[in-house]
Amino acid sequence: MRIPIAALIGLCFTSLYFLVAIFAPWIAPYGVAEIVSRDVWLPPSSEFLLGTDNLGRDLLSRMIYGGRTTIFIATAATILSFTTGSILGFLAAVLGGWADQAMSRFVDLIMSIPSLIFALVVLSVMPVTVPVLIVVMGLLDSTRVYRLARAVAVDINVMDYVEAAKLRGEGRSWIIFREILPNALSPLVAEMGLRFIFMVLFVSTLSFLGLGVQPPQADWGGIVKENADGIVYGIGAALYPAVAIATLAISVNLVADWVLNRTTSLKGGRG
Repeated sequence: MRIPIAALIGLCFTSLYFLVAIFAPWIAPYGVAEIVSRDVWLPPSSEFLLGTDNLGRDLLSRMIYGGRTTIFIATAATILSFTTGSILGFLAAVLGGWADQAMSRFVDLIMSIPSLIFALVVLSVMPVTVPVLIVVMGLLDSTRVYRLARAVAVDINVMDYVEAAKLRGEGRSWIIFREILPNALSPLVAEMGLRFIFMVLFVSTLSFLGLGVQPPQADWGGIVKENADGIVYGIGAALYPAVAIATLAISVNLVADWVLNRTTSLKGGRG
């Protein structure tokens, strides 16, 4: 199997980010909240490769631990989003009738409220912990996945091989997981890459607004918030998370595009 250069670059960067996130405690030179200098916003040096932040903490260590937190939350929320949204979307397409209408109108109602505003309202009255963030983000984003999954499943549900399975007496679980899911993977895989990046941006935005990851834990949005004032003085500490998010977004999208091309080149239907 020959991997295109763009996809290979995306795989390398994506793998690098995930490996750094997994092995953060062994890679980071200092603790996540350890103050290593009395001077704040020190420039990069041989001792502190990215300098120090607004409290004199090693910025490289903060970035590594911040990436660990950001990627973990984004990955967990994306899995929850796709599991919930896909199953409900497929189920609505298979059931049809009033059940489909009721589920779809409820999803329309949730989607009519901007996700960020909805999340801010919910998180303002709930304890802001990592599990709560994952559940809130995952369930809010599952509405987008639901619409895509339902739209794809409605088209697949009228195919001959699905009708044949129904005539054989197969149950709804068989129809969903053996007939619809394998033939709906292409658009779902492409969408998964986009939703993962959206989750990274979502949790970073919440942290920047003060309702995301709480100190002393670090995440990329929180690092931007903590060091935003340094930009006025020509300190680029707040720019490192932006570069990290941008490179992660590009690399994940390159991988998603390659996977999409691979899956669409396979035989689309059964029978």
